[in-house]
Amino acid sequence: MNRSPVTPGLEELVTGSSEVMELRDARLGLIAHPASVTSDLTHAADALREAGYDLRALFGPQHGARGEKQDNMIESDPYTDPVTGLPVHSLYGEVRKPTPDMLDGLDALLFDLQDVGVRVYTFVWTMALAMEACAGAGVRFVVLDRPNPIGGLKREGPVLLDGYESFVGLHPLPLRHGLTCGEIARWLQQERGIACDLHVIRADGWERHMSWADSGLPWVMPSPNLPTPESCLVYPGMVLLEGTNLSEGRGTTRPFELFGAPWLDPTSLTAHLADAHLPGVTFRPCHFEPTFQKHAGTLCGGAQLHVTDPGTFEPVRTAVEILFATRALAPRDFAWRQPPYEYEETLPPIDILWGNDRLRKGLDDGVATDQILTGTEAELGEFAAAVDPSLLY
Repeated sequence: MNRSPVTPGLEELVTGSSEVMELRDARLGLIAHPASVTSDLTHAADALREAGYDLRALFGPQHGARGEKQDNMIESDPYTDPVTGLPVHSLYGEVRKPTPDMLDGLDALLFDLQDVGVRVYTFVWTMALAMEACAGAGVRFVVLDRPNPIGGLKREGPVLLDGYESFVGLHPLPLRHGLTCGEIARWLQQERGIACDLHVIRADGWERHMSWADSGLPWVMPSPNLPTPESCLVYPGMVLLEGTNLSEGRGTTRPFELFGAPWLDPTSLTAHLADAHLPGVTFRPCHFEPTFQKHAGTLCGGAQLHVTDPGTFEPVRTAVEILFATRALAPRDFAWRQPPYEYEETLPPIDILWGNDRLRKGLDDGVATDQILTGTEAELGEFAAAVDPSLLY
C-alpha cells in the first residue's frame, strides 16, 4: 500500500498496525460507501476480505453502499452486492437504525465512512443509531477513523438545541464541529450515554491543523454532491441554502460553490456581498442552469464562491450573509423551504439545519449577520469543554 502522511483506520486494521485481536475470528458487518478505501484506493470490503477477516454483511448509508443514489434524499432498498455477493442492508429510508435481524449472527459492526465535519451530514447520525442498535444487541462497534477534511481546529455556528432533533442532527453538535467520526463516537458514548462496546482505530498521523491536501490521501467523493475537497470547505454554510428556494448548485458540476435563483441579478448580488467584506472568499457573478433539483432547466442568476484563504474563510458567516443579501435584493421572491425534509414533517427545514429558529426569525425581521451569530461563540466554548475528554488527536 502507498504510504501517506496519514493512514486511515481501515488501513491500520488490515495491515495489523492497530489490530483488534478480537476481530480476527469475529463475524463482521461493515457500514461503508465509495470513500471507504485504503490509501491505494482498495475498497474496505475487499481489503478486509483479502486480510482474512470474516465479512458477513454490508450496510449502506445515505446514497447507498456503492454511492449509487446520485441525488439527495433518495432511499435505498436492500440488495446483494454485485462485487462481494454479500447482503447489503440499507440504513437510509424508513429503516435508518440496524434492526436485530440485520445484526443477527454478527460479533462486531465496523463503521468506515468519510465524514465532512458538518452536523447536518447524515453519516454521523447513521453511526449514532448503529451504536444504539449494537448496544442493544450486544454487538461490538468499531470505528475505523478518518480525517476531518476541513480540519479539526475551527468550529462554527450554533449548537443544536433540544426540540430541533432530526436525521440531520440527533445530538447537540455545532454546525461545523471540528471532530472526526471516532471522536464523535467517543463523545456519544461518554457524554450522551450510548453504552455500546466501542473501539476506535485512529487515523495515524492526522493532526487537527491538517487540510485534506496535507493528509496525502486520495479524495473519493463521500457523496455525489461533494465532488472535491473545495466543495467541502464551503459546505458547512452553503448547506443552509437547502432550507430555502435558492439553488445550492445541485445539478451543476460545482454544487455548493454555485448558488442562485431565476430572480437574482448576479451583479447586484456580488456587489452586495463585496460590501460585507467577508474574509477568505470572493464572489464571481455568473449564470447557470441546474439539470436537476431546484430550478432544473431554468437559467439562474447567482454567484460562485472562490475561497482565497481557507484559514480565514468562515463558511457559516458567509452563508448567513448570502441569505441576508438575497432576501434584501428579492424580498418577494425569496422563500423558506417547507417540510417534509429528511424525515421531519413539521419543523421548517432551515430550523433543523441551523439547529434552532433564530436564523429564520432573525432574517425575517431584517436582523444583520453579526446579531444572528451573537451567542454562538459562548455555545462553542461550552461545547469545546464538554467534548475535550473525547478528543483523540
